[in-house]
Parts: sequence; structure tokens; C-alpha cells
Amino acid sequence: MKRLAVLLTLLSAAVQAQPVSPNRLLTAYPNFLARTDGNTLIWKDGARTPFAGGHTFTSPADRLNRPDLSAMLGQLYPACTALHPPAYGEDPGRARPAAFFGRMYGMTPAAVKANLVSVNWFGQPLMFSRINGANLALEAVARDLSLRSDLRRYLTPSAGTYVWRVVAGSSRRSAHSWGVAIDLNTRYSDYWQWEGRREFAPGILYRNRLPQAVVWAFEKRGFVWGGRWYHHDTMHFEFRPELGGC
Repeated sequence: MKRLAVLLTLLSAAVQAQPVSPNRLLTAYPNFLARTDGNTLIWKDGARTPFAGGHTFTSPADRLNRPDLSAMLGQLYPACTALHPPAYGEDPGRARPAAFFGRMYGMTPAAVKANLVSVNWFGQPLMFSRINGANLALEAVARDLSLRSDLRRYLTPSAGTYVWRVVAGSSRRSAHSWGVAIDLNTRYSDYWQWEGRREFAPGILYRNRLPQAVVWAFEKRGFVWGGRWYHHDTMHFEFRPELGGC
């Protein structure tokens, strides 16, 4: 077991060891971010956020529970590539520094709700943030997928968008809290916790029933998909233009 733990740690480190650049954030969030100054991200209001906090991540759990911006970008998201079971520790986009997203979308439920607008999701009204054009991106996905009636059963009814909460079984803020995530029809969805497994346990069995066409339609508009994660959540898409896009 000790040898297995060491091997999984090495595999996780290999997955995380990717070149990162804060310029991806400047491009993705031009309404909020002005420039970089060495290791520091400068906001348009003058606030400063370190890109790398100086912490060395020792495990997948450490990276998700104590993420800085470098950890958030440290796993390259494979947008618009063939679907495949992710490797152990491969969770691109699952590390979310709450302070970073809170500054843009809101630190409290009231602040987030003030910027939610209704999006027509195949006749189902869904509340989504207008910040960073997230609602426009979701509307574009709906337009693109409306051309494929054969895919409708996977899309509707949506299991929801905005809800102020943490990720189940953790203290980490969910992307649903900021109004930038949507869950699709649970009937065709698979989620690692439904297996009754512990988070970060080896050997989580991957399963996906969502067609590649649905995944790519979201990814083309700047969304990331939970099915690209070792801790798979195939109903889940979230607007993350710093990672998504084809």
C-alpha cells in the first residue's frame, strides 16, 4: 500500500507539472484584470493577488483545498479533444481560489444574486451570472445545441444552476455559488460520489454517457466539463474562459 501511495503521488505530480502563465487570466477576464507585476496579478481597482502563493503542493487534496492561481492553471484543460477516462489526480478546473472568483462574481449570496439573469434553456428558465458574459456564453451553447434534436434528452431538464453551497463533503466553494455552473439531466449523468467512494481514493471507476458533441459545444464557449476530472461529474459544466475554449 505504501508503494501504491508513492506511485499515485508521482502520477499526480506529473499531471500537475504543466507550464502556466497569468496572461491566460488577463485574456479571460479583461473587465477585472489590468496587468501582472512579476508574481502578482493587478486588478483594475488596484487590488493585488499573488499568482503563486509560495506553497508547494504535496497531494491532489492539498492542491484543491489550498489553491492559488498557479494551482488553478496548473493542469491544462484538454478542450475539444477526444473524451477519455482521466488519470488519477487529473482534475483540470476543479481547483478554484474562492477569493479570486468572489471578487468578480460576489462574496455573498446577495452580491451574486444581484447579477443573475434568466437564460432560456430549451424552455426552462435558468438563473446565470451576467458577469464576464457568462449568460451570453450559456445562451450560445443553447443555440448551438438546438440544431441537434437528438441530443435534447441529455440536456433537459437541467438539474439547476445557481445555489450558494460548498462542494459536497468538503468546505470548498462550489462554482454554482457564483452562478456560472449548470448541471444537465441527471438521468444520463454519472458522479463519482454516487459510487460511495472517498475523495482522492485510487481506483474510482469512470463512467460517462454524455455524447462528445454536447461536451464540445460547451467547451467551444469557454466552459469546462466535470467529465474531464478523475472525480468525474458528467452533468456539470462551468464557465471558465481561462481554461476552456477551443
